[in-house]
Parts: sequence; C-alpha cells; structure tokens
Amino acid sequence: MATAVTTKRTELGDARVRLEVEVEPDAVERELQTAARELGRDMKLAGFRKGKVPPPVVIQRVGRAAVLDEAVRRALPAWYEQAVSEAGVVAVGDPQLALEELPEKGSPLGFSVEVGVRPTARLGDLDALEVGRREPAVAGEEVDAEVDRLRESMASLETVDRAAAEGDFTVLDFEGRIDGEPFEGGEARGFLLELGSGRLVEGFEQQLVGASAGDEREVRVEFPDDYRAEALAGREAAFQVAVKEVKEKRLPGADDELAAEAGGFDTLGELRSQIESSLRERDEQAIEHEFREAVVDAAVARSDVDIPDDLAHAKAHEMWSQTARRLRSQGIEPGQYLQIVGKDEEELVHETEDDARTALGRESLLAAVVEAEGIETSDEEVIDALRAAAAAQGGDSAPSEKQLRRSLDQARRERRDEMLREDIAMRKAVDALVERAKPIPAERAQARDKLWTPESEAPAGEKQIWTPGS
Repeated sequence: MATAVTTKRTELGDARVRLEVEVEPDAVERELQTAARELGRDMKLAGFRKGKVPPPVVIQRVGRAAVLDEAVRRALPAWYEQAVSEAGVVAVGDPQLALEELPEKGSPLGFSVEVGVRPTARLGDLDALEVGRREPAVAGEEVDAEVDRLRESMASLETVDRAAAEGDFTVLDFEGRIDGEPFEGGEARGFLLELGSGRLVEGFEQQLVGASAGDEREVRVEFPDDYRAEALAGREAAFQVAVKEVKEKRLPGADDELAAEAGGFDTLGELRSQIESSLRERDEQAIEHEFREAVVDAAVARSDVDIPDDLAHAKAHEMWSQTARRLRSQGIEPGQYLQIVGKDEEELVHETEDDARTALGRESLLAAVVEAEGIETSDEEVIDALRAAAAAQGGDSAPSEKQLRRSLDQARRERRDEMLREDIAMRKAVDALVERAKPIPAERAQARDKLWTPESEAPAGEKQIWTPGS
C-alpha cells in the first residue's frame, strides 16, 4: 500500500519548487513498527528467541526516538518520491531537504524540499516542420572493410622459420623478477603474444622483434606509475624470455572460396551483395533514429523552453549517476573509469552540460506535446512494454499474461508505473511529430540553415537546428 502524504507546492522561479510535505500519523507508525521489527531481528534479549523480539519490546528497550529516527531515515526516500509525484513535477538533481522535529505518537511528520524541476515548454507552431533526412548509402569501401573483417576472423596462424616481425605471433615462456625476486603474475608458459598489439607493458613486445624460435632474451621494462597492480607501479622488472615459436597470420583470399566458407555463397559477388544489403538496412535504421531526433530538436527550436544553467548542471550530474550505475552493473568501478579517461567527476559533468541541456529540452517539449495532444497510455501498452522488457532480458520462459498483469497491479500500487507510462506517452508524442513533419533532403536543410536571415544575427549561443549529417 502506498504511503499517504499531502503536499503543498510553491514555485520559486528558475525551474525550482518548494514542497511542504506532511506524512500521516498512521504511515509514520507503520514505518516505526517496521523499523522495530528489523532491529529486533538482530537483538538478543532474555526470554525471547534471537530475531523474535516483538516491536513494542524493541521500542521500549531502544527508545521510541531512536527507532523513529531509523524509521524516518529508511522511509524518507519513498516519501520524497511520492511527494514529487503528488505535486505533479519531475524532479531534476538532488533535493535540499529540511526535516522538522520527529513527531510524538499520533502526530504527522513534516518536512520540506527544494529541488529543480523539468521546465514547462511553451509550444510553437509544430504543424509545418521541415527536417533534413538523408538517403541511405553504402560505399564500396564499407563493403571492402566488412570483407576484410571477415577475412581477419577466418585467419590462420602458421609456424614460420624466420625472425619475428611486427604483427607476427610468438609463443613464449617467461619469468619476471623485480630486484631479483619473482612477483605475482610475472610468469607464463606457452603464452601467445601478437607483437605490436600493446597487450603487455610498453617496451616488452618491441624487444622481441627480430627474435627467432629457440632464442632466449632478457627483456627489461618499467611499469607505468598508474599501473593497475599498485605493487608494480613505477618499478623496473627484468623478464627472462624463451621464444618457442614464431607464427604468421595468414588471411584467406577475397575470392569465391571465402564466400562459400563464410556463408555458403557461390561467388564473392553474392557475398558482397549480402553485405551491402545488411549495411543498407543498418543505415536505414540509423537514418530513422536520426530523423526522429531531428524532428524533436526542430520542435524544440520552434518552441520556448527556458533551461537555467544550474538546472543543466544538475541534469548532467544525474546523467553521470546513471552512467556510474551502468558501469557498476558491468563490474567497472566509476573511479577506475575516471582514471582511464583522465578526468575527475566534476570535469566530466561540466563537459556533458550541453547534452544535459539538450535532453531537458527534448523531455520538456515532449511532455508539453503529450499534454496538448491528450496522449494517454493504456494498460495494454504498459503490459506490451513489460513483455518486451522481459524478452530483452532473456530467460527460459516468457511471463504469462496473468504474471504481467500482476506486475502491473503491483507497480500501480507502488506508483512505479508512472515513469513507464510517461516513457510510452513520449514515444507516441514523437510518433505524432514525425507523422506531421515534412522530410527534405539533408543537403537542402543544411544549405537553408546557412542562409542569412534576421534571426541569424541573434546573440551568440543560439544554435541552429540540427540535421542529420550536419
């Protein structure tokens, strides 16, 4: 059951609002009992089994104020999300929250929030949008590159009786030492290394160019100061390397035999035609995506959307937080990523402010179109989206219609369906804009944007409408 809150909204200007929130006493009491129950799971108390101390006893032993403080800390994010929803705004950035004194039993909890919100767009004339759309094209060089990639994937390694050159593969046994002592990860047997691949520490591969099978060499390197293994960073190491084999990568010819082996085609021409068709289809999909974005950007340019700098900065922080979560889901720590790109978080956020401003403009425009057009999202459309999401995740079996409807009912009770409904509605808004827009050749759109108009002498900072290929 959703927590009951009442919210009063005050506009502060510059796309910021203050929300004064009151949580009903029953909701506060429910969270108090939940927190006490959780604390009781770890409490040892004479006369009770571990984990079975009832909430009233926990509150008596720990103190109501301490348990309530824990309850509020846990529940505040959900109360904040519901307050934002009740206020009918889309928050941008971190809120500034002020909590009133913890209430006595039977009294409501009060807190206030100041936060940036998605601005409201004032729509212009969107019925005569002319937007550049390029034609699909596949250059012969692109097909050549795909054929070369195919040849690379089917390459073989053949042992040769000569000195190793850049691009050759060597089979190595090696042992590394620092100050005469072996170190972890410094030894390998039968290690296959492509010279020039940059796979090992800088300088290692270069010292093996010219080596032949049976040679033994001492390779000296210095680990960089920012090396991932901190114990090795900045230190010199000596490797005793035995070259066991030298192998040359040999590519199959670009001929009918390649076509037959790669895909069962009779001729190389047939293979190239299939590659060209696939590339054209991919380009058509890219063009459609570009055109949809261009239509939305043209609609933003026709409308009035005021995005303060502070709001763009807050949105950029949100975008970085989303990136950080995605990196962690891939097993990459955000701090490591920042080291790789050589930037700190604030520098990266500052660089993405233009993208954040674009995203806010698009979202505001589409939200206004949804409202103006009266676009709604049906339960069936939400269920279709849930079904598609489940299919994208894979799994042994697809969820049944009953399971999907149960998921929708639960999401609705917890007010989690609103974001999904808005996303679907915005996609429908894009569809409506695209249907009304008139595609024109991309070259014509670019030439038109370069023509002098009185508006072209607007103050610096005003941007032209983006078109594909510009």
